[in-house]
Amino acid sequence: MLNRLSLLGLTLGWLWLMAIPSQAARLLRVAIAQRVTSIKVGTSTPGIVRDRTGRILGKIPPLDSSLGQLRGGKVVFKQWRGSQLLIEPEAGGYVWIGNGWYRGKVRLLATKSGLFAINNVDLEQYLYSVIGAEMHPHWPLEALKAQAVAARTYTLYKLKTSPSALFDMGNTVIWQVYKGLNTESLNTQEAVNATTSQIMTYSGKPILAVFHAAGGGHTENVENVWSNSLPYLRGVPDYDRDTPAYQWIKRFSPSQVSSRLGVSNVKRFISLRRSPYGRVLKMKVVGVGSSKYFTGVQLRERLGLRSTKFRVIPTDSGFTIEGNGFGHGLGLSQWGAYKLALQGSSYDRILRHYYRGVKIGQ
Repeated sequence: MLNRLSLLGLTLGWLWLMAIPSQAARLLRVAIAQRVTSIKVGTSTPGIVRDRTGRILGKIPPLDSSLGQLRGGKVVFKQWRGSQLLIEPEAGGYVWIGNGWYRGKVRLLATKSGLFAINNVDLEQYLYSVIGAEMHPHWPLEALKAQAVAARTYTLYKLKTSPSALFDMGNTVIWQVYKGLNTESLNTQEAVNATTSQIMTYSGKPILAVFHAAGGGHTENVENVWSNSLPYLRGVPDYDRDTPAYQWIKRFSPSQVSSRLGVSNVKRFISLRRSPYGRVLKMKVVGVGSSKYFTGVQLRERLGLRSTKFRVIPTDSGFTIEGNGFGHGLGLSQWGAYKLALQGSSYDRILRHYYRGVKIGQ
């Protein structure tokens, strides 16, 4: 059971959120939990429980969570059982899913691979949370607005290009980070509301509006990171200098490098190919009696590096890796947007810098 007093205090503290009107024309299905055996669900106001056809099965009291479980291929929640169950708070309330409050409703769905908890939420209200999870909510408003348009565009691009029968978006960095009310603020709501329904297009279609923390002085051409070239994802000067994500250092012992890369007694790193902006595309790792070739992305993943823009320096105790930037280096640089906004740039000017040749409109 959720702690009623603490939850009541939180709910009262969030009453101002309930008054914000929705202006969105699209409902999203966001997967909060995937392939689990159970998850806690509740509502801040009395909740209605429906079956897969929408028929009302009953009601649950407010501020009292219960486990939704997968049993015998069905969802079991309190006294109800079915292939899927929908829990809907009354009077503009919120749903508790796992360990946090969310707007909208929650659908518990039984599949052969496990239980899914899907948050059905208005697109614009979804963005209230995404902006606060992807950027600091106290950053300049123009930077937050740029992030709002980028995140909205990315969402619609994914809906168009990667349709799924179960859900539209996940809630992690693989998609966009989404944590419900926990990452909302007045600033993130203002940024979303001020740009309602605005997206970026190229040749009349929503663009792949990817973004990252910092470009390390310059963003990258998409074909140097992924396979296909896109005219709007071109490398441009970044403005992230003197930010926390601009430079980084990581140190490894020889045994750490050898175990992570599968090369015995690593002696040297030989850079074979770099992008015009300094990111590693191909590198040879030389050990005693063997060597291997890696892409920059592979090295970043295996060594836990912040970016592929790095150089390796042999030391007496192993290897020091010095790098710049944080993330894949494509599209919007969040720290760059922060610096540009501080200098007085508007959100649309920021977006047109990082995404080349795009149009911004409804």
